[in-house]
Amino acid sequence: MKHIYFKALLCAMLLSVSLTAQQVQVYPSNWWIGMKYNKIQIMLHGPNVGNATRFELNHPGVQMVKINRFQNKNYIVLDVTILPTAKPGTIGIKARQGARVDQYNFTLNQRRSGKGNSYAQGVTSSDLMYLIMPDRFSNGDPSNDRIPGMKDQTLRRDTVFNRHGGDLAGIENHLDYLSDLGVTAIWLNPIWENDMPERTEHGYAFTNHYRVDPRLGGNTAYRRLVEKAHAKGIKVIQDAVYNHVGLEHHLFRDMPDSTWFHRWPQFTQTSFKDQTLFDPYAAPEDKKIMSDGWFVTSMPDWNQGNPFVANFLIQHAIWSVEEFGIDGWRIDTYAYNDLAFMNRCNKALYDEYPAISIFGETWVHGVINQSYFCENNYGIGYKSNLHATTDFQTLFYGITPACNEKFGWTEGVNKLYTTLAQDVVYRNPMRQVIFLDNHDIARFYSVIGEDTAKYKMSLAWLLTCRGIPQLYYGGEVLMTGFTSPNDGYVRQDFPGGWAGDSLNKFTATGRSPKENAVFDYIKRLANYRKTSSALKTGKMMQYLPVDGVYVYFRYTNNQRVMCIMNTNDKVVTLDLKRFEEMTRSYSGALDVANGTVSPLGTSVTLSPFSNLVLELRK
Repeated sequence: MKHIYFKALLCAMLLSVSLTAQQVQVYPSNWWIGMKYNKIQIMLHGPNVGNATRFELNHPGVQMVKINRFQNKNYIVLDVTILPTAKPGTIGIKARQGARVDQYNFTLNQRRSGKGNSYAQGVTSSDLMYLIMPDRFSNGDPSNDRIPGMKDQTLRRDTVFNRHGGDLAGIENHLDYLSDLGVTAIWLNPIWENDMPERTEHGYAFTNHYRVDPRLGGNTAYRRLVEKAHAKGIKVIQDAVYNHVGLEHHLFRDMPDSTWFHRWPQFTQTSFKDQTLFDPYAAPEDKKIMSDGWFVTSMPDWNQGNPFVANFLIQHAIWSVEEFGIDGWRIDTYAYNDLAFMNRCNKALYDEYPAISIFGETWVHGVINQSYFCENNYGIGYKSNLHATTDFQTLFYGITPACNEKFGWTEGVNKLYTTLAQDVVYRNPMRQVIFLDNHDIARFYSVIGEDTAKYKMSLAWLLTCRGIPQLYYGGEVLMTGFTSPNDGYVRQDFPGGWAGDSLNKFTATGRSPKENAVFDYIKRLANYRKTSSALKTGKMMQYLPVDGVYVYFRYTNNQRVMCIMNTNDKVVTLDLKRFEEMTRSYSGALDVANGTVSPLGTSVTLSPFSNLVLELRK
């Protein structure tokens, strides 16, 4: 009887140990042999895991260098070196406390094959990138619309404030649609878990860096989407958020210590004044508020000066590329990060993946402001290694006034010319990401008063100017919306993405004649772009705008494309004599938009608000 009692007691103790071990999470759960980044930190998080007195790791070629303990006993961070001699396999990390032994598994894998041509390829000026908010594009798997246990259980398509059910399977289902349009890369708004009580549709408040949101389909769906996209020649750009997390992130709710986030006596919001970072006269307090202030009350601001925070974020970035095979990064709220940390993080990715591209969101005002945050041509104390930015300047101070302002000495399309003339500050302006709209600003079709002629003129500019063009989902079918009274109004559902939608604009029959005209216009230019050396990699030459007409050329040794933009509300006949240095050896021209070839005469006639794209022929 006594023997049975002790046997039952032992079983209960083992069960308790087992349950405790199951509660401990390992971040990251795996790594790879043969990585340049081979000194990693393995975080263990779970009830009282830090009370263990000894930690052991026994795997050939893997060395545990240091055990880092914290004020909060729910954390342990192990410094581990993976030597070149290490082999793939499961590593058992043993935690000992007296007679009790818990084991946590960590896996070493082989690296992906085909680096440089099947993943981490980067986006370039040869690409057309298509931005998608997954929750609002298409619902491919209704079974994951609500996930039991998650805090946000909303599912209402009649309001922009709640989840609508779009997911990664929905994007996968429409890869052929995107390929047909001419898209060569997709950029997804964040896909990581946002287990917040409300407004979780946008994805910018992470609560778990190693779990793709299950309402989008989870890690399996993301991996499948990337593989399917690559099979169709479409790259995948991941949205990184280094500046902040969601209030429900375990590292905030259960902090290792008080140094992981910027803390203030009372809530202090960032000033959003990027000028303080390069202003030679700026007050230190203003710089601090800009960089360390929180974005909003629900998004705690990381302290990236904490080496554990920095390593956690850098490891996650590398892990994402290797685990899922993504091709590049868009970095959210770039200016608000610790910029020394960003250089370190970018370098870690460049070192591991030389072809990868990284561009940062810099919603700022002024070319100098924007260029400060990426590779530039002037000598200042801080030198960024970021490839490029989202080019808000060519949008706000270029194509928008070209459409909406009367031509003048400094007005209208002259602003576009002047903004591009300032490309002298960029190390490589061809890496700048140009766009008409995105998930944070008004739909461009609405900004220009739903004028289809102006819209086509702007799309022609987008697809022929220097840089990497980005199209926002639904722009090809004339989706509208302003950010007032809420940004959700520029994040409406793509019609046809849900079963039972009355219209399906993924098909020509579901689109109106006007929508089909714009869709086909983009398709012709985008698919022409795929084979045009001048538009993909060519140099640019622009001429001073005269009387509201702006002319620029894209050219290589093998091809020359002439772009003529008429920003007037009347027909204009343009004398071509001024451009003879670029046209003299050519006798004909292909009108890319309609496919006709005509003799290149002494003049061309342009419709109001139009852009001719002419491939010059000999």
